[in-house]
Amino acid sequence: MQPLPFAIDDRLAAAGDTCPVAGHLDEAGYELGDHEFSLPDGIDYDLVLTNAGEGILATGLVRAHVVGTCDRCLESAEFDVAAEVDGYYLFEEPERLAEDEDEADYELVAPDNTIDLSAALLSALVMETPFVVLCREDCAGLCPVCGANLNEGDCGHAAQLAEQREAERRASSPFSALADLNLPDE
Repeated sequence: MQPLPFAIDDRLAAAGDTCPVAGHLDEAGYELGDHEFSLPDGIDYDLVLTNAGEGILATGLVRAHVVGTCDRCLESAEFDVAAEVDGYYLFEEPERLAEDEDEADYELVAPDNTIDLSAALLSALVMETPFVVLCREDCAGLCPVCGANLNEGDCGHAAQLAEQREAERRASSPFSALADLNLPDE
């Protein structure tokens, strides 16, 4: 993601001071694991920066329309993301971290007295991106035999696969050996 610097000036000079920051980034996209997502309309953000004494707290919302690839049928999948931003920028490196903190919980204010809001925006966007991306809730996916998109129609392999699964289920049963047992009639 492109940097989004913000200069800490007189508006945030004292503890408790706040400063609203809103805007639009023409970001092309982002990656999450093996997924690539495009952002055709970019990213809109609406934040409030607060001087919390030891650093600057950035809170607010980020919104984006996201386009990716459906995990089941490989067609285009679109969804909207509205995520809460929560970033913390310390003025100085802490001497000791609290037991429940790690270095990922904060960034440092740069020597030129600026903060880069892009990491907080991207983190919020990623956290609200679904783990399984679907073009629609009831996506049927691809046929494992011929690769046809089952959302467009039945290719005929579904019944064949169901019969095969049932036969495999019967064969894996511990009682399958009894199927061929011939007992004398009394």
